Amino acid sequence: MGIIQASIPLFFVLIAVELLVTQLGRRSFYRLNDSISDLAAGTLSQIAGIFTKLLLIGVFAWLFDHARIQRSGLVPAWPDGDMATRWDGQWHLDVPAIAGWAAAFVLVDFAYYWFHRVSHEVNIFWAGHVVHHSSEEYNLAVALRQSAVGGVLSWVFYAPLAVLGMSWQQFAICYALNLIYQFWIHTRVIARLPAWAEAVLNTPSHHRVHHGVNPEYQDRNYAGVFIVWDRWFGTFIEEVAEPVYGLTVPLQSWNPVWAQIHQYVTIARNVRAARTWRDRWSCVFGSPGWRSAADGGPVVVPDVSPSEFLRYDPGVPSAVSAYALVQFVLTIPPALWLLRSADALPAGSLSAGIFYVALSLTNVGGLLEGRRWAFTTEQARLGALGVAAVILLARSEASHWIGGASLSGVLLSAMVLWRHRHAFTLTSDERMDVGHRVAVPEQAR
Repeated sequence: MGIIQASIPLFFVLIAVELLVTQLGRRSFYRLNDSISDLAAGTLSQIAGIFTKLLLIGVFAWLFDHARIQRSGLVPAWPDGDMATRWDGQWHLDVPAIAGWAAAFVLVDFAYYWFHRVSHEVNIFWAGHVVHHSSEEYNLAVALRQSAVGGVLSWVFYAPLAVLGMSWQQFAICYALNLIYQFWIHTRVIARLPAWAEAVLNTPSHHRVHHGVNPEYQDRNYAGVFIVWDRWFGTFIEEVAEPVYGLTVPLQSWNPVWAQIHQYVTIARNVRAARTWRDRWSCVFGSPGWRSAADGGPVVVPDVSPSEFLRYDPGVPSAVSAYALVQFVLTIPPALWLLRSADALPAGSLSAGIFYVALSLTNVGGLLEGRRWAFTTEQARLGALGVAAVILLARSEASHWIGGASLSGVLLSAMVLWRHRHAFTLTSDERMDVGHRVAVPEQAR
């Protein structure tokens, strides 16, 4: 199991602690529908990571084997051994190894800064990163709201480290630790850290700015661990007032699949509508706020204040929300099993498992929006589960209790769903008339 996957229980413990602290302080930092959407996107990201991380590590390992500068024989190997060893009953530090690991951690963070910065400043990269910014809340659950496809091109930024001679094992560990560090800074509970930490490290205050849609906070504070990169390259700004969180064009959806792909769809539509090849190129590789002179020129993001901000929050019955929560919780064990078993599963079984998890999470999002299509597809999903339960009942006695429990759960779910069928009124082309809206085109964030 990878370092990040092994950290998942800790993530949930810290989320529970933050939730408890906010409840005791009578502060509303969490909403059920938003948090389910965060975790659903994170689940899809982890499943997609079965393939995207393999690509990243594969390219990195290939470059290390074929293009590292040490192959010339003129440059010594990058030290990546144990930082301390024990013999004669004492611990002995390996100073070169410590220096090698420290340099690796710093350089991985430096590469992350540029990957993250480009992911905001180039539209095709923004399309892969936008899901992380689409929540209108800011809490530890938002940290898990990650892209399923945004890492496909990340190898471009980390490739120089392989050429410098960093092993893929050392890179993978430093990369994972970098991402784990960034989890805890997604909180509003911590105001400021001591001055020395605020000067050197990325902190909750610095990262809240990064998630703000306020014009003064746009394209700022890209750091992963060390905020010094932003200070050096002119992208740093202090938090003055608490930001308004989300996107300047709100996603207005709890559908985790749509959250992952909606900006790609927007880019495709803009490319099709563009008048020249130069404009088509700019739709893909220009700034997310780019638009042609004929369409009014670059987007100017208007000001926004918390008093004017209305969060997306469709009014579905509490029973539907409870049903969606239960179905989401029941989807997590199959997802975790897929992550653990991916290497051993045949391609067909792996594909079927991924489809089931994606469908389940998509249905949950649609149910939380009151979508008609979600009511239909959820019935189909329950029907398929019912058939599977009957098959288990017809097999050996050892599977009877599993089949019986599954069939009972399916029947109960179907009854609850059917009882609240009138709550699902929105068609696929209708949007809830809620949420903060600003006068900018869909291409801009």
